[in-house]
Amino acid sequence: MNTFKIGEIEIGGGNLFLMAGPCVLEGYERSLKIGKRTKEICEKLNLPYIFKASFDKANRSSIKSFRGPGLEEGLKILAAIKAELKVPIVTDIHESYQAEPVAQVADILQIPAFLCRQTDLLVAAAKTGKVVNVKKGQFLSPNDMKNVVVKLEESGTKKIILTERGASFGYNNLVVDMRGLPIMRSFGYPVIFDGTHSVQLPGGGGTTSSGQREFVKYLTRAAAAVGIDGLFLEVHDNPAEALSDGANMIYLDKLENLLKNVLLIHNTVKKITD
Repeated sequence: MNTFKIGEIEIGGGNLFLMAGPCVLEGYERSLKIGKRTKEICEKLNLPYIFKASFDKANRSSIKSFRGPGLEEGLKILAAIKAELKVPIVTDIHESYQAEPVAQVADILQIPAFLCRQTDLLVAAAKTGKVVNVKKGQFLSPNDMKNVVVKLEESGTKKIILTERGASFGYNNLVVDMRGLPIMRSFGYPVIFDGTHSVQLPGGGGTTSSGQREFVKYLTRAAAAVGIDGLFLEVHDNPAEALSDGANMIYLDKLENLLKNVLLIHNTVKKITD
Protein backbone atom coordinates (compact mmCIF):
# COMPACT_ATOMS: atom_id res chain seq x y z
CA MET A 1 0.00 0.00 0.00
CA ASN A 2 1.16 3.53 -0.80
CA THR A 3 1.85 5.34 2.48
CA PHE A 4 2.61 8.97 3.27
CA LYS A 5 2.78 11.32 6.22
CA ILE A 6 0.66 14.28 7.22
CA GLY A 7 2.82 15.94 9.83
CA GLU A 8 3.67 13.13 12.25
CA ILE A 9 0.69 10.99 11.22
CA GLU A 10 1.49 8.07 8.95
CA ILE A 11 -1.40 7.32 6.63
CA GLY A 12 -1.71 3.72 5.46
CA GLY A 13 0.96 2.30 7.73
CA GLY A 14 -1.31 -0.04 9.66
CA ASN A 15 -2.40 2.25 12.49
CA LEU A 16 -5.87 3.75 12.56
CA PHE A 17 -6.42 7.53 12.47
CA LEU A 18 -9.54 9.63 12.99
CA MET A 19 -11.00 12.47 10.94
CA ALA A 20 -13.70 14.11 13.04
CA GLY A 21 -15.46 17.37 13.78
CA PRO A 22 -18.74 19.16 13.07
CA CYS A 23 -20.36 18.82 9.67
CA VAL A 24 -20.08 22.54 8.99
CA LEU A 25 -18.19 25.30 10.77
CA GLU A 26 -20.52 26.77 13.38
CA GLY A 27 -18.36 29.74 14.27
CA TYR A 28 -14.90 29.62 15.84
CA GLU A 29 -15.77 29.00 19.49
CA ARG A 30 -18.14 26.07 19.09
CA SER A 31 -16.10 24.43 16.35
CA LEU A 32 -12.97 24.77 18.49
CA LYS A 33 -14.79 23.33 21.52
CA ILE A 34 -15.77 20.24 19.52
CA GLY A 35 -12.28 19.84 18.11
CA LYS A 36 -10.60 20.30 21.49
CA ARG A 37 -12.72 17.64 23.18
CA THR A 38 -12.21 15.23 20.29
CA LYS A 39 -8.46 15.78 20.46
CA GLU A 40 -8.46 15.06 24.21
CA ILE A 41 -10.25 11.76 23.62
CA CYS A 42 -7.86 10.80 20.82
CA GLU A 43 -4.79 11.62 22.92
CA LYS A 44 -6.16 9.43 25.72
CA LEU A 45 -6.56 6.55 23.25
CA ASN A 46 -3.28 7.23 21.41
CA LEU A 47 -5.26 7.74 18.20
CA PRO A 48 -3.94 10.23 15.61
CA TYR A 49 -6.48 13.01 15.04
CA ILE A 50 -7.32 15.21 12.04
CA PHE A 51 -9.91 17.98 12.48
CA LYS A 52 -12.67 18.21 9.84
CA ALA A 53 -15.34 20.77 9.10
CA SER A 54 -16.78 22.35 5.97
CA PHE A 55 -16.62 26.06 5.19
CA ASP A 56 -19.48 25.60 2.72
CA LYS A 57 -22.09 22.88 2.26
CA ALA A 58 -22.88 23.47 -1.38
CA ASN A 59 -25.24 20.49 -1.77
CA ARG A 60 -27.78 21.09 1.01
CA SER A 61 -31.30 19.78 0.33
CA SER A 62 -32.96 23.20 0.59
CA ILE A 63 -31.84 26.58 -0.69
CA LYS A 64 -32.77 27.94 2.75
CA SER A 65 -30.46 25.58 4.65
CA PHE A 66 -27.39 26.92 6.44
CA ARG A 67 -24.33 26.47 4.23
CA GLY A 68 -21.51 27.77 6.40
CA PRO A 69 -19.36 30.90 6.64
CA GLY A 70 -18.04 30.68 3.09
CA LEU A 71 -14.53 30.40 1.67
CA GLU A 72 -12.80 33.51 3.03
CA GLU A 73 -14.21 33.52 6.56
CA GLY A 74 -14.17 29.72 6.72
CA LEU A 75 -10.46 29.52 5.95
CA LYS A 76 -9.74 32.09 8.66
CA ILE A 77 -11.63 29.94 11.19
CA LEU A 78 -9.93 26.74 10.03
CA ALA A 79 -6.49 28.37 10.22
CA ALA A 80 -7.19 29.58 13.75
CA ILE A 81 -8.41 26.13 14.86
CA LYS A 82 -5.38 24.49 13.28
CA ALA A 83 -3.05 26.85 15.13
CA GLU A 84 -4.85 26.33 18.44
CA LEU A 85 -5.23 22.53 18.30
CA LYS A 86 -1.96 21.86 16.46
CA VAL A 87 -3.53 19.10 14.39
CA PRO A 88 -3.92 18.64 10.62
CA ILE A 89 -7.05 19.97 8.92
CA VAL A 90 -9.32 18.44 6.27
CA THR A 91 -12.07 20.33 4.47
CA ASP A 92 -13.97 19.85 1.23
CA ILE A 93 -13.85 21.81 -1.98
CA HIS A 94 -16.67 22.05 -4.51
CA GLU A 95 -15.13 24.05 -7.35
CA SER A 96 -11.73 24.00 -9.01
CA TYR A 97 -10.85 27.59 -8.10
CA GLN A 98 -11.13 26.71 -4.40
CA ALA A 99 -8.29 24.17 -4.51
CA GLU A 100 -5.37 26.59 -4.35
CA PRO A 101 -6.58 28.91 -1.55
CA VAL A 102 -7.84 25.97 0.53
CA ALA A 103 -4.48 24.21 0.13
CA GLN A 104 -2.85 27.18 1.89
CA VAL A 105 -4.65 26.12 5.09
CA ALA A 106 -5.81 22.51 4.80
CA ASP A 107 -3.54 19.47 4.89
CA ILE A 108 -6.11 17.34 3.08
CA LEU A 109 -8.46 18.46 0.32
CA GLN A 110 -11.66 16.44 0.37
CA ILE A 111 -13.76 15.79 -2.72
CA PRO A 112 -17.47 15.36 -1.84
CA ALA A 113 -19.20 12.15 -2.91
CA PHE A 114 -21.50 13.87 -5.40
CA LEU A 115 -18.44 15.39 -7.13
CA CYS A 116 -16.08 12.43 -7.07
CA ARG A 117 -16.03 12.06 -10.87
CA GLN A 118 -15.54 15.76 -11.66
CA THR A 119 -12.30 15.65 -13.59
CA ASP A 120 -11.38 19.33 -13.36
CA LEU A 121 -11.94 19.32 -9.59
CA LEU A 122 -9.77 16.21 -9.13
CA VAL A 123 -7.01 17.64 -11.31
CA ALA A 124 -7.00 20.96 -9.44
CA ALA A 125 -6.83 19.19 -6.07
CA ALA A 126 -4.01 16.90 -7.21
CA LYS A 127 -1.93 19.78 -8.54
CA THR A 128 -1.82 21.49 -5.13
CA GLY A 129 0.46 18.72 -3.85
CA LYS A 130 -1.75 18.19 -0.81
CA VAL A 131 -3.30 14.88 0.18
CA VAL A 132 -6.61 14.32 -1.62
CA ASN A 133 -9.42 12.37 0.07
CA VAL A 134 -12.18 11.33 -2.31
CA LYS A 135 -15.52 10.14 -1.01
CA LYS A 136 -17.00 7.38 -3.15
CA GLY A 137 -20.19 8.56 -4.79
CA GLN A 138 -23.43 6.99 -3.63
CA PHE A 139 -24.03 6.19 -7.30
CA LEU A 140 -20.74 4.36 -7.97
CA SER A 141 -19.57 0.82 -7.50
CA PRO A 142 -16.29 0.40 -5.59
CA ASN A 143 -14.56 -0.67 -8.81
CA ASP A 144 -15.53 2.61 -10.46
CA MET A 145 -13.24 4.42 -8.03
CA LYS A 146 -10.24 3.02 -9.91
CA ASN A 147 -10.90 5.61 -12.61
CA VAL A 148 -10.86 8.33 -9.95
CA VAL A 149 -7.50 7.07 -8.72
CA VAL A 150 -6.08 7.13 -12.25
CA LYS A 151 -7.26 10.71 -12.77
CA LEU A 152 -5.41 11.78 -9.62
CA GLU A 153 -2.27 9.80 -10.43
CA GLU A 154 -2.07 11.20 -13.94
CA SER A 155 -2.51 14.68 -12.49
CA GLY A 156 0.65 14.25 -10.45
CA THR A 157 -0.22 12.85 -7.03
CA LYS A 158 -0.04 9.55 -5.20
CA LYS A 159 -1.13 11.04 -1.90
CA ILE A 160 -4.62 9.65 -2.21
CA ILE A 161 -7.22 8.45 0.30
CA LEU A 162 -10.56 6.86 -0.64
CA THR A 163 -13.62 7.00 1.62
CA GLU A 164 -16.61 4.66 1.73
CA ARG A 165 -19.88 6.33 2.74
CA GLY A 166 -22.63 4.02 1.52
CA ALA A 167 -24.52 3.55 -1.73
CA SER A 168 -28.02 4.63 -2.71
CA PHE A 169 -30.54 1.92 -1.93
CA GLY A 170 -33.96 2.98 -3.17
CA TYR A 171 -35.24 6.38 -2.11
CA ASN A 172 -33.84 8.26 0.93
CA ASN A 173 -31.70 5.34 2.04
CA LEU A 174 -28.09 4.20 1.93
CA VAL A 175 -26.56 0.79 2.44
CA VAL A 176 -22.90 -0.13 2.99
CA ASP A 177 -21.46 -2.98 0.95
CA MET A 178 -18.46 -4.02 3.04
CA ARG A 179 -16.90 -5.66 -0.01
CA GLY A 180 -16.12 -2.16 -1.18
CA LEU A 181 -13.46 -1.67 1.50
CA PRO A 182 -11.05 -4.40 0.31
CA ILE A 183 -11.90 -3.65 -3.32
CA MET A 184 -10.83 -0.01 -2.96
CA ARG A 185 -7.81 -0.96 -0.84
CA SER A 186 -6.69 -3.19 -3.71
CA PHE A 187 -6.00 -0.03 -5.72
CA GLY A 188 -3.02 0.53 -3.44
CA TYR A 189 -4.22 3.45 -1.34
CA PRO A 190 -5.54 3.91 2.22
CA VAL A 191 -9.29 3.59 2.72
CA ILE A 192 -11.43 5.39 5.31
CA PHE A 193 -14.87 4.42 6.51
CA ASP A 194 -17.32 7.29 7.02
CA GLY A 195 -19.48 6.02 9.86
CA THR A 196 -21.88 8.94 10.10
CA HIS A 197 -22.75 9.69 6.47
CA SER A 198 -23.28 5.97 5.93
CA VAL A 199 -26.37 6.14 8.17
CA GLN A 200 -27.69 9.29 6.54
CA LEU A 201 -31.16 9.27 4.96
CA PRO A 202 -30.62 11.73 2.07
CA GLY A 203 -33.59 14.04 1.76
CA GLY A 204 -35.38 11.94 4.36
CA GLY A 205 -36.64 15.02 6.17
CA GLY A 206 -38.22 16.60 3.10
CA THR A 207 -36.18 19.81 2.96
CA THR A 208 -33.36 18.23 4.98
CA SER A 209 -31.55 14.92 5.23
CA SER A 210 -32.31 12.69 8.16
CA GLY A 211 -30.27 9.89 9.71
CA GLN A 212 -30.08 6.89 12.00
CA ARG A 213 -27.17 7.49 14.38
CA GLU A 214 -28.12 4.39 16.40
CA PHE A 215 -26.53 2.28 13.67
CA VAL A 216 -23.17 4.11 13.57
CA LYS A 217 -21.59 1.86 16.20
CA TYR A 218 -22.55 -1.30 14.34
CA LEU A 219 -21.29 -0.16 10.97
CA THR A 220 -18.01 1.21 12.33
CA ARG A 221 -17.34 -2.06 14.16
CA ALA A 222 -18.09 -4.02 11.00
CA ALA A 223 -15.79 -1.80 8.92
CA ALA A 224 -12.97 -2.20 11.45
CA ALA A 225 -13.42 -5.98 11.27
CA VAL A 226 -13.21 -5.94 7.47
CA GLY A 227 -10.14 -3.67 7.53
CA ILE A 228 -9.76 0.09 7.25
CA ASP A 229 -6.95 2.63 7.55
CA GLY A 230 -8.94 5.47 9.05
CA LEU A 231 -12.33 6.45 10.41
CA PHE A 232 -14.39 9.52 9.55
CA LEU A 233 -17.04 10.72 12.00
CA GLU A 234 -19.06 13.88 12.38
CA VAL A 235 -19.37 14.77 16.06
CA HIS A 236 -21.14 17.46 18.06
CA ASP A 237 -21.71 18.37 21.71
CA ASN A 238 -25.45 18.63 20.99
CA PRO A 239 -26.49 17.25 17.58
CA ALA A 240 -30.04 18.54 18.06
CA GLU A 241 -28.58 22.05 17.71
CA ALA A 242 -26.28 21.21 14.80
CA LEU A 243 -26.74 23.37 11.74
CA SER A 244 -26.21 20.46 9.33
CA ASP A 245 -26.54 16.65 9.48
CA GLY A 246 -27.48 16.58 13.16
CA ALA A 247 -29.55 13.40 12.82
CA ASN A 248 -26.55 11.23 12.01
CA MET A 249 -23.86 12.97 14.06
CA ILE A 250 -22.28 11.34 17.13
CA TYR A 251 -22.66 12.87 20.60
CA LEU A 252 -19.24 13.86 21.92
CA ASP A 253 -19.93 12.08 25.20
CA LYS A 254 -20.43 8.81 23.27
CA LEU A 255 -17.30 9.15 21.15
CA GLU A 256 -14.70 7.67 23.51
CA ASN A 257 -16.51 4.38 24.01
CA LEU A 258 -17.19 4.06 20.29
CA LEU A 259 -13.51 4.59 19.47
CA LYS A 260 -12.38 2.14 22.17
CA ASN A 261 -14.45 -0.61 20.59
CA VAL A 262 -13.30 0.21 17.06
CA LEU A 263 -9.65 0.21 18.16
CA LEU A 264 -10.09 -3.11 19.95
CA ILE A 265 -11.41 -4.69 16.76
CA HIS A 266 -8.86 -2.97 14.52
CA ASN A 267 -5.90 -4.10 16.64
CA THR A 268 -7.25 -7.64 16.75
CA VAL A 269 -7.70 -7.79 12.98
CA LYS A 270 -4.10 -6.62 12.46
CA LYS A 271 -2.95 -9.89 14.04
CA ILE A 272 -4.98 -12.06 11.67
CA THR A 273 -3.16 -13.59 8.69
CA ASP A 274 -4.92 -14.92 5.61
